[in-house]
Amino acid sequence: MAELTTIARPYAKAAFQFAQAASGLAQWEKMLGVAAVVAEDPAMRAFLAQPALSHQRKAESFAEVCGDDLLDESGRNFIALLAQNERLALLPAIFSMFHAFVAEQEAFVDAEIVSAHALEADETERLVAALTKRLGREVRATSSVDDSLIGGVVIRAGDTVIDGSVRGRLSRLAEQLNS
Repeated sequence: MAELTTIARPYAKAAFQFAQAASGLAQWEKMLGVAAVVAEDPAMRAFLAQPALSHQRKAESFAEVCGDDLLDESGRNFIALLAQNERLALLPAIFSMFHAFVAEQEAFVDAEIVSAHALEADETERLVAALTKRLGREVRATSSVDDSLIGGVVIRAGDTVIDGSVRGRLSRLAEQLNS
């Protein structure tokens, strides 16, 4: 994993700097997001793994699947560069890093709120307000339900994980009793 990150970082940084200079961060983030999904598709992976295909053919086919309305000329050039260097499989990692660069610049953090039961809108708003205060950044939250938590919530925001679930508390209690 560390090797993929090391290889993908220069591409993500170059794409971010280009998009920033062109005032196109949102467009590039959307383009890279779609390209990352396409790169993860098993059929596309199998297609790209064919050694008989030229880099140009791989880039053209990849761009065609992504859609002409999404990719502008610079996006197609980026895909062609990745294909030439046999790096199309890195698109998910490139997208993830690009998104992190955007989040850093725009001072926001993505948070995932997983609860045992569906949260009311005001409960979610209170959690987001508390996270915003604690992290000192705008929080963009998504929420989901996981019945296995028994009760409470687990919040993941960047590197921060707050486990307020009953399952987590029971696990910590079991650790204390066993030590």
